[in-house]
Amino acid sequence: MDKGERRFPPQDQHSQPGKEYLMNPLPQYSNPNYKPSGKLNGKVALVTGGDSGIGRSVSHHFALEGATVAFTYVKGDEDIDANDTLKIINESRVEGSGDPIAIPTDLRYSKNCKDVVDQVISKYGRIDVLVNNPAVQYYVYSDTLEGITEERLEKVFRTNIFSHFFMSRHALEHMKEGSAIINTTSILAYIATPPSWLDYISTKGAIVSFTRALALHLADKKIRVNGVAPGPIWTPLQASALSDQDIARFGSSVPMNRAGQPYEVAPTYVFLASK
Repeated sequence: MDKGERRFPPQDQHSQPGKEYLMNPLPQYSNPNYKPSGKLNGKVALVTGGDSGIGRSVSHHFALEGATVAFTYVKGDEDIDANDTLKIINESRVEGSGDPIAIPTDLRYSKNCKDVVDQVISKYGRIDVLVNNPAVQYYVYSDTLEGITEERLEKVFRTNIFSHFFMSRHALEHMKEGSAIINTTSILAYIATPPSWLDYISTKGAIVSFTRALALHLADKKIRVNGVAPGPIWTPLQASALSDQDIARFGSSVPMNRAGQPYEVAPTYVFLASK
């Protein structure tokens, strides 16, 4: 692909969370060449932000590998995507796994996160894998910090990192030896460009440090904590946050000169969740 060629058309989404069913082209959550081998048989996995993008692909691959999957989504904004993902999981899951559930919630607050965990425990009796995945991202339209309001800063931090703390704290009450927590961070935590995503990048750096510290904190309990730091992946987050100009060149910064697809990332989560 020529570096001057438009990679994606303009997307008519101007609010977050983004919606996968409105994207053009649709992200690819499944790879027809993927061969499952029962890596997660018998496990119960909770995927936050699992209705679309990387979360949808992770839920799909977890189901293919034998896991029983619960995921969260934002009620009202993500109902259509959540229903689509429920259908995908039901079609993917193997014999012996439990029925998937989609839980509408606002993960910015501890009580809501506890309610999510309580629902999963009530239905399945356990949590073996927790994937902390939700995120929002807003463009900074100025060269100063004035473009980031206090209200926006709180929303970004509550969604992107507070939810990781809250979900982990409540889920850990039920997680046993051999369980796994997987946090979604970003390559931007390490390269910190572009500056237009200052608050988003800050939360992704916080996730990296949270992951490292929590891994050491839980080592004696033999609960593994890891992070996945994707590069540019075509998801609703990009479609709703980027300008038309940025969408046109999205993916041009990487050596293969294209954005990745969710299915290219999801097997990493399978590996980290498995024995």
